[in-house]
Amino acid sequence: MLFKEMVLQCRSYRRFYEDAPVEMDALRDLVDTARFVASGSNKQPLKYILCNSIETNIQIFSCLRWAGQLKDWGGPIEGEHPAAYIVVLGDKDIQPSFGVDHGIAAQTILLGAVEKGFGGCMLGAVDRVKLTKLLNIASNLEILLVIALGKPKEVVVIDPLVAGKSSAYWRDAKHVHHVPKRQLDDVIVAEY
Repeated sequence: MLFKEMVLQCRSYRRFYEDAPVEMDALRDLVDTARFVASGSNKQPLKYILCNSIETNIQIFSCLRWAGQLKDWGGPIEGEHPAAYIVVLGDKDIQPSFGVDHGIAAQTILLGAVEKGFGGCMLGAVDRVKLTKLLNIASNLEILLVIALGKPKEVVVIDPLVAGKSSAYWRDAKHVHHVPKRQLDDVIVAEY
């Protein structure tokens, strides 16, 4: 698959076939790939918690808020929850702040998930206090993101963003998730 095709398939999926497993070896491989990406000053402060356990997945799910722009949608229903999670942590003993390291790593993980036939979603709307307690996370580790993973159970399409219209994503009557994106000429400021 060409890289641009992978990027186009790498959408934020929020509904999954909950019973389609994501094996621990796949999670480990995704993190193994992500550990090679760029890191500010090469400090490499990121750490990870991997989960594909049904019981722990339920606990993690209870700490997440889904799709804030979809005001009438409370998140995935039972049977459509993620099959796995990767909790991205920053180790404050290595570096007190984490810049964009976790964004680079998370996007790499999601692109790797596409290659493996999975989809996912980066979640920043996390009850960090509750999740820290549930997972017994050490005080030197800060929750930066939670990545939900699984076999996507929804269709996500990219629509052209029309000038003057909202960039908010939305769902149609058939539950197809629409994501407006700016056109190339709208994002290039100059060419020299």
